[in-house]
Amino acid sequence: MTTLEPDLMAATLQRFGLERDRMRAAVASDAGISATDLDALEHLEADGPLTQRQLGDRLSLTSGAVTMLVDRLEDAGWVRRRPHPSDRRYVLVELSAQAIERTPARLAAYHARIRAIADKVPAAHRDAVRSFLQAAAEAASDAAANMRR
Repeated sequence: MTTLEPDLMAATLQRFGLERDRMRAAVASDAGISATDLDALEHLEADGPLTQRQLGDRLSLTSGAVTMLVDRLEDAGWVRRRPHPSDRRYVLVELSAQAIERTPARLAAYHARIRAIADKVPAAHRDAVRSFLQAAAEAASDAAANMRR
């Protein structure tokens, strides 16, 4: 491996991030929601129901701001609140059935295309690709946490 290859991988990952951000801005605009609203929906899609505090931490929002965000998304039919199953002090926020049905066709097509691309990665390389992407995600998470301090 030459010294250029890691730089090229990092640059390619950055380009993917920029293009994904551009695609996400288009999705948010198409759905009539803000980028932060879309971020919330993506966290709920990826991780399932979250408390408002967990959602606020992931979005770097104050408790008041996350309450307003969840109110807005609930009023628009994107999410619903339900009691926490084991701790009645908390409420969980989850995607509504309507939100799942309202997935824009172009976003569903993008997800299908990503799955098709992933299917083409040779089985022998999948662990390495997954490991690289997980490490990159952890680096981004750590950087975000360090910036909030």
